[in-house]
Formats: sequence, structure tokens, C-alpha cells
Amino acid sequence: MPSLNSSTAYAELGLKPDATEADVKAAWRRLVSQWHPDRNASSSAVARMQRINQALEAIRQAGFRDAAMPASTEPAPEAQRPEPPKAKPQRSKSPESEAPARTIQRKVKLTLEQAALGCTTVLRGRWVPVCGGCAGLGHRVLGGACAPCGGSGAVRQAGWYGLFSTSAECADCHGSGRAQAPCAPCKGQGKLAARSYRVGVRIPPGARDGDQLHVPASGADSPGDFDLRVQLQPHPHFELDDDGTLRCTWPVNGFAWVAEREVEVPTLSGPRSLRLRREQRCHRIKGEGFPVRRRGERGDLLVSVVPRFPAQFSAEQTALLNHLIATGTA
Repeated sequence: MPSLNSSTAYAELGLKPDATEADVKAAWRRLVSQWHPDRNASSSAVARMQRINQALEAIRQAGFRDAAMPASTEPAPEAQRPEPPKAKPQRSKSPESEAPARTIQRKVKLTLEQAALGCTTVLRGRWVPVCGGCAGLGHRVLGGACAPCGGSGAVRQAGWYGLFSTSAECADCHGSGRAQAPCAPCKGQGKLAARSYRVGVRIPPGARDGDQLHVPASGADSPGDFDLRVQLQPHPHFELDDDGTLRCTWPVNGFAWVAEREVEVPTLSGPRSLRLRREQRCHRIKGEGFPVRRRGERGDLLVSVVPRFPAQFSAEQTALLNHLIATGTA
């Protein structure tokens, strides 16, 4: 792979020679996101990543240009070359130490109450950041040819008794032919130390089973964006229709049903009082169902009451029933 001077390095990153430090780092992040071998399965991804990193190194060695200064297509003399600017205080992530984080796929289990009314849930886990200093390769590309292989990318290995020899990939340059050095931030591993995250996520009212929710990264401890798939847990009392109607079958005291008394029935918002009617077994409660659409109005709750009587009546209950029968009319 031919070496890059500062002029061709800017072209490698798709920039003009007068690009600022911020432009260089933004272009580097964008290209790393596109060409990192973990994201790009093409055969040219590794070679392109090496050129991207080599371009960044060449620009760093030449010194970042200031936007207010006219750019030169040739490297400045050593005595006039500006020193690279000092890094500005940032949050824990920086392009030199950590590559752009991936979008994390997660499932989030919700009760029917949480999905209907909305809630805040906490995502916890661990993630291993890719090193931004080497884009996960574990090494930096230096200037010049690799000494052990003379820039060929391969070394000769002697066979038995020196009669035969074979060619093998150079371990020092990984076959690139360019001089390399282990990446210091990740110690040649390509990944940084594992980190824990704890991120609060707001779930909007009306999330359905199977819905996909995108949560952008927020805060220094966030590992990146989240794509959440909602999974509704079965409810012991309610069944959900597509139109937002909730259905519930609820046993009630048979004597209370005969007397048309008030009983408590469950809703997503908590117990609610309902007056029974002997001629009515199914009761509709407006607005106590599930949102018809996300953040929309809620549907209705249909409560089917089932009167329950004792399997055997006590002596007192039998006496009262006989009294009712005697005072009743045909």
C-alpha cells in the first residue's frame, strides 16, 4: 500500500486540503462507520480501513490546518509546521479513544398497564467499545515499509532441513507491507475495557406487542442508540382486541348480583365501582380500554360478570331463601 502525504490523505477522507480539524474527525468517524470490518463484510473493508487510519495519521503528523489559514498542498517545513492542537475537554467518549457505538438491539417486556398508560423503564447491561484509535484493528499504520518483510507483506519460512520454503503472511504488518505499531489505548486488542450502562427509557402510551421503538443515545454513559422491540406479557384478567377494546370476565357475588349492588371490578387504572343489573351481564366502561393508536384516545373496557353462588347453602341462607320464596309472587 503506497504511503500518503498530507495532500493525498485529505483526498482519501473525501476532503479538500483546507479542511479543519473538526472536518477531518467528522469525515473519519463517517468512514469508520461505513468501512469497519465489523459492519462491512466486503473483501476490501480491511484495506480501506487501513488507508483511512493512515490518512488520519498523515494529517496528524502534518498538523491540522486552521480554517482561517490558506492551505498548502505540500507539507510545511518542520520548523514552520504547526503543533497539533490540544484536545478540548469532552465527555468520556472521544474519536481518538472510542469508535462510534453501534445501535443496540434489545427486547423490553411490559405489562398491559405499562403499555397502555406509558412508563419509564431502565435498561441495564454491559458493552465493549471498539477502540477508535485503531478502528478495532489493534494496530496503527506507520510511515514506511515493514522491515521484517521489506514491504512485501510476506515472509519466507524454511522447510525441513532447508530443502523447501514457503511464503506466509507477515505477522508484523498483517500482510499490508506497511510498518505498524500496536495501538496504545487498547493495547493491541482492538477493543476497550467493558463498561456497564444504566439508561432510563420513556415508553409512550399505546405500545403494542411487536412494536419497534428507536431511542437515540443520551448522556455520557449511554453506549449508543437503542432499537427496542416491545413484548407484552400475558395479563391474568384482560384480553386486548385490535381496536383497543379490553375484555374481562369477572366473577361477582351471586346475591349481590340479585340485589343489584355495587361491586369492584378491575381496570388498567385500578379497581372501579360498578353497579350490577340482573338483566345485564356485560357492562361497557368508556375510556378504560387500551389506546386505539399510540398516544391516542383509549378504547372501552367490556366486563362480563359471572354471578357465583355457594355450592351448598348454610342453614341461615336456606331459611332466608325460603322466606324470599314465600313472599315472592309468581
